[in-house]
Amino acid sequence: MFNGIINIYKEKGYTSHDVVAKARRILSEKRIGHTGTLDPQAEGVLPLCIGQATKVVQYITDADKCYEAEVILGAYTTTEDQTGEVVETFDVKVTKEEVEQAVASFKGTYHQIPPMYSAIKINGVRLYELARKGIIVERPKREVKIYDCKIISWLTEKKFKIQVHCSKGTYIRTLCTDIGQKLGCGAYMGDLLRTKAGMFTLENSISLGELEADKQHIMHYLYPLEDIFSQYPKVYIKSTASKRLCNGNKLVADDFFDLEVKTNQEFIRVYDSSGHFMALYRFDRQDNDFKVEKMFNNQ
Repeated sequence: MFNGIINIYKEKGYTSHDVVAKARRILSEKRIGHTGTLDPQAEGVLPLCIGQATKVVQYITDADKCYEAEVILGAYTTTEDQTGEVVETFDVKVTKEEVEQAVASFKGTYHQIPPMYSAIKINGVRLYELARKGIIVERPKREVKIYDCKIISWLTEKKFKIQVHCSKGTYIRTLCTDIGQKLGCGAYMGDLLRTKAGMFTLENSISLGELEADKQHIMHYLYPLEDIFSQYPKVYIKSTASKRLCNGNKLVADDFFDLEVKTNQEFIRVYDSSGHFMALYRFDRQDNDFKVEKMFNNQ
């Protein structure tokens, strides 16, 4: 049995679920979950949580993401990317300076209308299922945050590449379309590459083919689930509080060795006396104690 996270490089042509299915076959492990859908034609970082690490899926999914995307000016498509049908075309008469200003203007909090071709559910039905039937429904705006958005290269007069650092739930193809709307000349997304998801980057990713070819060294590619929380203090529990820790009960300062940072941190990583990572706890300022956020080693 494996427990940990593998940073997979998803190649074009695979859905995120395809990647999970292939990883299950390679590793002979049923408990595998992905950490944020990538469209079939997109590629890049897709961390997989395996075994006990499936408990941290939400934390990676909630992490910031970074992308590189092609923006193609002059048209809108049904899917907001190059896989869709062109529904409207425009003459492109904008300057590079105007394009740069439009791209940069999306930095900050921004409200997106999710695309019809997405997995979001409306009244229990996924939007892409409605879109395939030609049904367009109103979608509520979602607040996302763009930490950085800039042009990193011009490919042609009507095509350029942007680099985006954003919050979870951001649709990059919708961002591309919105850039075109702001410029008044339409736009859609070309190729998309996810370069980072939380702590996981392209540089430390591995393809499914590479994983299968070297599966005898799987432990070399596994990140311990506790690495997700490395930004939080590591503290050890006293043996007198071990039973309460194992049961997920609240803890107080006297239950730990050396906890000077307790009031300065929202979360702490709690280890037992043998050095095993047991749980993530959060400090409750009102009650002046620690309450369990997530148990990881209580099988």
